Amino acid sequence: MELKSDAFQNDQRLPNEFTCDGPGVSPPLYWIDPPSGTHAFALIADDPDAPRGVFTHWLIYNIPGDRTQLQLAVPQVETMTTPTLQGVNSAGSIGYSAPCPPPGGQPHHYRFTLYALDAPLDLRGGDDRQQVEQAMQGRVLDQARLVGLFSRPG
Repeated sequence: MELKSDAFQNDQRLPNEFTCDGPGVSPPLYWIDPPSGTHAFALIADDPDAPRGVFTHWLIYNIPGDRTQLQLAVPQVETMTTPTLQGVNSAGSIGYSAPCPPPGGQPHHYRFTLYALDAPLDLRGGDDRQQVEQAMQGRVLDQARLVGLFSRPG
């Protein structure tokens, strides 16, 4: 399985459109070659370089197994088109939280990790990362990652 975007390439700069230096909308993502038996997808976007430890920027789960993309600027609501749900990010809000690292320093790595699941997760909208990861235990068939880099001038 591969995760891609028409907006940026793996290990390349994340365009300002998807950060706090722009409108801060979620990037368009698409995936190819999910494993057979996939009934749902979950996506976790995070920053392992955040000063206080891993910062979760986005939790979106129960994406139907026949879907192959997330459009540009996913609305920041708990329940999207049923059954797709979004959780609480590390900023305490629902949906995508735009990358906004402290000025200066090395680029941060923004990891978008897609999980192919054998069944939808028994969760509600607004759950946190720990709840999502716990619900995914034993359900992950495959995963794919796309990394965008971003830093702000000092």
